[in-house]
Amino acid sequence: LAIESWVLLSIGVFLISCRMASRRIQLGSFAKFQLDDYIMLFTTLTFTGVIVSTNQVANNGSNYLPPGAAELLTPEEMDSAVYGSKMSIVLEQFNLFTLWQIKSCILLLYGRLTVGLKERVAVKFIGWYCLLGFTVIQITYWGVWCRPVQQYWQVPVDEEQCATYVHHMITMSVFNISSDLMMLFIPLPLLINSSLPLKRKLVLCVVFGLGIFVILAAVLNRYFNFTENYSLIFLNWYVGEVSTAVFVANIPLCWPLIRQVFSLDDWVTKRSR
Repeated sequence: LAIESWVLLSIGVFLISCRMASRRIQLGSFAKFQLDDYIMLFTTLTFTGVIVSTNQVANNGSNYLPPGAAELLTPEEMDSAVYGSKMSIVLEQFNLFTLWQIKSCILLLYGRLTVGLKERVAVKFIGWYCLLGFTVIQITYWGVWCRPVQQYWQVPVDEEQCATYVHHMITMSVFNISSDLMMLFIPLPLLINSSLPLKRKLVLCVVFGLGIFVILAAVLNRYFNFTENYSLIFLNWYVGEVSTAVFVANIPLCWPLIRQVFSLDDWVTKRSR
């Protein structure tokens, strides 16, 4: 997990750097960066937080233990489990913020692409839906699923939800996957109805359709959460889901850099500015 996670982080940071270089080429100045560019820069920090906290949980364990296992822990193992449980909270927050920041970056991009178009209404609706989802997830995580909140790092727990996060994961999955599905269908009508040559339409549909891999990673993440009881294999999928989201959100915006490096023609319309 350690090697895999740090490699994925390195690739993600590289792609974010390429995105920033591309935006500098496209806009002509760093001073002209837009809100989504700054959000993506901040996402570098939260993405790093996901990787660090994931490895901390993997190394220290947590209160996510089979019945009766906590009572067999030594004092040192108990301290590690308490620390790992606290890092599980940190991981959950970094994961949530990273995914929703990426959604906001994509929606801001779509907002620019749909200025004056009827699809802009859909972009606004999805934006409010994402905000609602984030609010519901945070309120239920901190105030509903595990009370008192200190049980999130208690070893052993009195309430199973404080260790398994099942209700929280269901809530997050509903909003996460449904919003991703909605965002997936915004650029497709724009590309289909554009005046671009068919070949370019197909290529761009594939690029913007990469979001399907984010959805697939989210589904696999929850599949292993719910089927591999008391296993830390889900940590691999936490890293995989967030990494995939970072990759997919930045790859489409790397074209100006690729075009300049390889002297290719311009596929980017002025509308994307």
